[in-house]
Amino acid sequence: MDDEFAKLIRRMNPPRVVIDNDVCDHATVIQVDSVNKHGILLEVVQIVTDLNLAITKAYISSDGGYLMDVFYVTDIYGKKIGDTRTINYIQTTVETNASFLNSMRRSVGVMPSKEHTSIELTGPDRPGLLSELSAVLTDLSCKVVNAEIWTHNARAAAVVHVTDQTSGCAIQDPKRLSNMKELLCNVLRDDSDLRTPKLSISSTGVIHTERRLHQMMFADRDFERPESLKYKKSSRPHVTVLDCSDRNYTAVIIRSTDRPKLLFDTICSLTDMQYVVYHGTVITGRMEAYLEYYIKHVDGFPISSEAERQRVIACLEAAIERRSSEGLELELYTEDRFGLLSDITRILRENGLCIRRAEISTKNGKAKDTFFVTDVSGNPVEPKIVDSIQLQMGQNVLEVKGNLNTPPKLPQEAARSFFFGNFFKGRSFQYFKLVKSCS
Repeated sequence: MDDEFAKLIRRMNPPRVVIDNDVCDHATVIQVDSVNKHGILLEVVQIVTDLNLAITKAYISSDGGYLMDVFYVTDIYGKKIGDTRTINYIQTTVETNASFLNSMRRSVGVMPSKEHTSIELTGPDRPGLLSELSAVLTDLSCKVVNAEIWTHNARAAAVVHVTDQTSGCAIQDPKRLSNMKELLCNVLRDDSDLRTPKLSISSTGVIHTERRLHQMMFADRDFERPESLKYKKSSRPHVTVLDCSDRNYTAVIIRSTDRPKLLFDTICSLTDMQYVVYHGTVITGRMEAYLEYYIKHVDGFPISSEAERQRVIACLEAAIERRSSEGLELELYTEDRFGLLSDITRILRENGLCIRRAEISTKNGKAKDTFFVTDVSGNPVEPKIVDSIQLQMGQNVLEVKGNLNTPPKLPQEAARSFFFGNFFKGRSFQYFKLVKSCS
């Protein structure tokens, strides 16, 4: 009865969205008021980030079963949202709570459809892995139409959409799917790794690609850092988890190099771990982002042990690092053809490069692929190797978008807590109302 009553309350009090372009000089302000439910914060953040909008500042509050969240948002050029269609889309999608059903959202079906067959895989990472997987799919007459691949802490996860080379449709023959699964599993298998690789070609549901990759890597325990990698990263995020027993919350403070979708990634991790963000603030700058959350487990209790605290720290670090743009960014744009991905990844492998992250997409006969690459030791790519690859692929086809400089170290001094000392003193919802200031 409690669940039914909660559903009735939500139906009677649908989310309300106010979008204002006048209240702030340099950002569009989005205020969301709604009856609270687990995951709604993630849904709202997901809608905004899927539109390639940057959340430069946010205030979160959800006490008493009701939430009021305020987001300061800009486009990719750092400007306010000027497109009326985008504004209407955000407002309509959030208010109708239909974020997973709208065609403008990037999503992935994990069940074969008429358009494509989806493959999910996780396992140990190694140099040349994507090249080997692509070669197997090409040998099986499977055309890769879209894919996203993440690697972290010597683990790899991918969501791949394929079609039959001849028909251009999904592959649904059970024997062919079984053979595909067996061959791909053979590529993933590593006798020295104790964890069994996982591969799925058909299951149920329709899930957001990046959301699914977070879930897959979390399930694969990529937050467990191998000894050989513990001291490699110079720009690791700083995550602090503090007891706030007088208020019955746990405070989580994150300082990280700023980048797109940082808020989405951290909220994904907390949601996967079954935590609720009751209050929070997010402030980003030119170089660094500061995020402060006050959380409880979904059962209503704060973090209660040192082991749990360390696990939250490790998982949040992993969520931030998975998408970190490690390595040199290479973007390829050319006519699409069968076997293209296999050829590209073979060239990268033969030049001694490791693919740390990749986004593969095809549309209207064109292929647009982005690769983040390092050498096999994780070091920056030498310019002469880049020149060699461009000669093989064509300078008009392959664009070097990154640089060979390593990211700067974050300052080591303690960050000032924006909310921790005074967040609860005299706090009311008036604090979150739109004001004629951005400060």
